[in-house]
Amino acid sequence: MSGQDKIIFDKVCLIGIGLIGSSMAHAMRAQGLAKTISIYDIDPAARDVARELNLGHAVCDNVEAAVTDADLTVVCVPAGAVADLAPELAKHLKPGSIVSDVGSVKQAVVRDLGPHVPDKVHFIPGHPIAGTEHSGPRAGFATLFEGRWCILTPLPGTDPKAVEQLQHLWEGMGSQVELMEPGHHDQVLAITSHLPHLIAYTIVGTATGLEESTQSEVIKFSASGFRDFTRIAASDPIMWRDVFLNNRDAVLEMLGRFTEDLTALQRAIRWGEGEKLQEWFTRTRAIRRSIIDAKQA
Repeated sequence: MSGQDKIIFDKVCLIGIGLIGSSMAHAMRAQGLAKTISIYDIDPAARDVARELNLGHAVCDNVEAAVTDADLTVVCVPAGAVADLAPELAKHLKPGSIVSDVGSVKQAVVRDLGPHVPDKVHFIPGHPIAGTEHSGPRAGFATLFEGRWCILTPLPGTDPKAVEQLQHLWEGMGSQVELMEPGHHDQVLAITSHLPHLIAYTIVGTATGLEESTQSEVIKFSASGFRDFTRIAASDPIMWRDVFLNNRDAVLEMLGRFTEDLTALQRAIRWGEGEKLQEWFTRTRAIRRSIIDAKQA
């Protein structure tokens, strides 16, 4: 297949060039999925890095220059920044084009961006379930999405051809694509992603509050479990602040269920209920095996 045959969009605009935006740029260029890529980031330093790394064909100093004539515009900014961006972005979207995003909370982007999207523009929220603890335009790499899921949450009445075109782009970058209703997405991600991050931030925060001598030993003798928590807790603090504020209902529901289960385990430990603990650990061990079987480990 020639490079021309693989092109899915003539012009793709990326608004925000952090880990996900820069990885999309790398992947699209590596696979020849877009004729041209334009980039805008509110941070001049990020734009300078994007130019240095040659992430796009054009790195623009304003939203209008980046978005004009784009066939696909992907919003790659923290959830808390979408509402301020939306009115300016919507003014320059090309009729017939697609606007999407990569955020971890879907009902919030529907709320903040959806009302501004012109009638003749296809609005298809999205969420690639891929990432690292690193952030910024230097953190991206072309293979980030390979073998990972990307969830698209089109609203009722969205043109199926537009959804299919966006799905082909994500598949071209290596993702498996699933369609889902926005509210259901937020419930699922609350337990699979958001709550684990909240727990990691809590555990690492607890360690920082220990006496200095104990804290140094925690760092020195960190077992793999604590190291994994520190990796998760090193994720972008602005992004995760916005995730929790914008998915608060689902997170609080899952946190309530977790608290109930934690209390039950606390009681079992207190009363020496070994059989109950073993039964719980055996059941949860099966989840890990299922994740390995699904090649998501």
